[in-house]
Amino acid sequence: MKVIPTDLPGCLVFEPRVFSDDRGFFFETFNHDKLREHGLQPGFVQGNTSSSSRGVLRGLHYQWPKPQGKYVSVVEGEVWDVAVDLRRGSPHFGRWTAVLLSAENKRHFWIPEGFAHGFVTLSERAVFTYLCTATYDAQADASLRWDDPRLAIDWPVSAPVLSAKDAKAPLLDEIADGRLPVFQG
Repeated sequence: MKVIPTDLPGCLVFEPRVFSDDRGFFFETFNHDKLREHGLQPGFVQGNTSSSSRGVLRGLHYQWPKPQGKYVSVVEGEVWDVAVDLRRGSPHFGRWTAVLLSAENKRHFWIPEGFAHGFVTLSERAVFTYLCTATYDAQADASLRWDDPRLAIDWPVSAPVLSAKDAKAPLLDEIADGRLPVFQG
């Protein structure tokens, strides 16, 4: 498994070894020992799958308290996936990074606890999977505006399809400090 660092410390891309022959292919989607070799020991407790059509943008989502780390991938289609550091006191607070995930490249993206996460579907349809380090908690559910000018995320779409929740999510400057994760340095 190849590990590709992003420009945002803590966010990592994992590229599995793919074994192909005339029958198809095989690759590991998760291997705890290999993640541990790179300083990660996630205790996944929930798995999710979503399906989205072209132009659907889901995010930016996070939980606080009870933050979730997420190990995400695409099993059908292609998405542009984004992580934003929301940890108060982090030297990277408000910075984002993005990764192209697709069924073709088979990459996985690790988004640590304390980061917001979102993606936009670039293909006709995408099936997206998440392994999470905490279960969903409606009381801790939080969102951040996808087009916040302070973040200046360079989304590859200008008019995405949004849920009502995502369309009315607050800007970063509108979120109370107590509703943001804390950097553990």
